[in-house]
Amino acid sequence: MKVLQIILIAITTLAGCTKKAAVSAPVAAIDTTTTKPMTTPATYLALGDSYTIGQSVPQAESFPYQLVNLLNSFMLDVQPPDIIAITGWTTDDLINAISRSTFKDKQYDFVTLLIGVNDQYQNQSKDNYRTKFAQVLQTAIKFAKGDSSRVFVLSIPDWGVTPFAGGRDSIIGPDIDQFNAINREETAKAHVKNYIDITAISRLAAADLSLIAPDGLHPSGKMYLQWVQALEPSVKARLGEK
Repeated sequence: MKVLQIILIAITTLAGCTKKAAVSAPVAAIDTTTTKPMTTPATYLALGDSYTIGQSVPQAESFPYQLVNLLNSFMLDVQPPDIIAITGWTTDDLINAISRSTFKDKQYDFVTLLIGVNDQYQNQSKDNYRTKFAQVLQTAIKFAKGDSSRVFVLSIPDWGVTPFAGGRDSIIGPDIDQFNAINREETAKAHVKNYIDITAISRLAAADLSLIAPDGLHPSGKMYLQWVQALEPSVKARLGEK
């Protein structure tokens, strides 16, 4: 009789394991991403100006925060960004701010750099922009553990299509293009391969005011999302190698 009870208990136990396996299998079969989970949280530094802090939109709608949220949806554990940026900053202002920043001695898994619109707006010389952009780009590489593949440069958006510009796009647009030609050239010279052209996206606002924030000048969260969608594949691919 005791032998029979032992056999029945064994059969019951095996049946229970089989049921659990049958229930668990469909969950394990769901592949939500092709990106492997990271073992340690990734760190991110965003360098720039009003476009980086997300002037006139909630912080969560700024492009650095939307980027982090999107990356985390792919099981990439990315910490909230450190940001060195203020509305109105030129490239010179950014360099000076970095030297005073509490972040200046830190290193990050990746860095974004978007700077130059105020150099153009304030009619600063393109020669000065070239020199200072090259300098701040080298600083960005240092922040990125000395690895240029961890740096992501974004082109300057064209604010000439915004209501604030008052129809001066035929003047502002070509000037923005000249500044972008400089930052693209200097990015290539520094062997930074990740150059994300968001200028074309910014020009979509000429026909879609939903891409502009209520201030009539800066991007809306909707436009920032389009920047993030252009930027995310390159960042995700780099972090997947971490």
